[in-house]
Amino acid sequence: MTAGKSALIIGASRGLGYALAAEFLSRGWQVAATERTPSALHELTGRDLVVETVDIAVPEQVAALRERLAGSAFDLLFVNAGTNYTTDPSATFADVSTEDFAQVMVTNALSPMRVVETLQDLVPATGTIGVMSSGQGSVTDNTNGGFEVYRASKSALNQLMRSFAARHAADPRTLLLMAPGWVKTDLGGPGARLTIDESIPGVADTIEAWTGKGGLHYLDRQGQTVNW
Repeated sequence: MTAGKSALIIGASRGLGYALAAEFLSRGWQVAATERTPSALHELTGRDLVVETVDIAVPEQVAALRERLAGSAFDLLFVNAGTNYTTDPSATFADVSTEDFAQVMVTNALSPMRVVETLQDLVPATGTIGVMSSGQGSVTDNTNGGFEVYRASKSALNQLMRSFAARHAADPRTLLLMAPGWVKTDLGGPGARLTIDESIPGVADTIEAWTGKGGLHYLDRQGQTVNW
């Protein structure tokens, strides 16, 4: 149990985000979690949970969320957002439409970092700011190709987070890019190697273990460094 800790988890209506909210609640954290539309999050109400509504692809909604949370402070801000494609997930960059490419990039890279920029001042100097990345965002480890646009979007997210860290070089907060592994979710698909229950407790363990260390870290669910 980690009594007295608080987390703001963006994108928690289902899948990994929902599981992460539930995991921190089970550890005694107070959790504020967001959804775009009514979701299973409300089944967790009655515990130390507040549910907010926001579409992170709409900057005005993110700004409105910031206004609603004025005066709040969170030990952890974690942004979970991810999409693959609206059409064919096996499409290469030569095949994907401009519209699908833009949607993936906005959802997986631009919008999460806009959230970080807008909500960062809710996290104190001792806190942690994290985003859900992926091992597929590693340029070094990309030896097999596949899922090209998804990979590119997570690499872009990593690069943007690294730029954020560079602009805040004196900031003592811990910054995390988390790679949860290939997980059986709507995004990961039924053929993924891990269940949510095999992934998320490790993600939460890693977040807790790296509290207070400062700097930017690209880590997997076991706390091991992922190659850039």
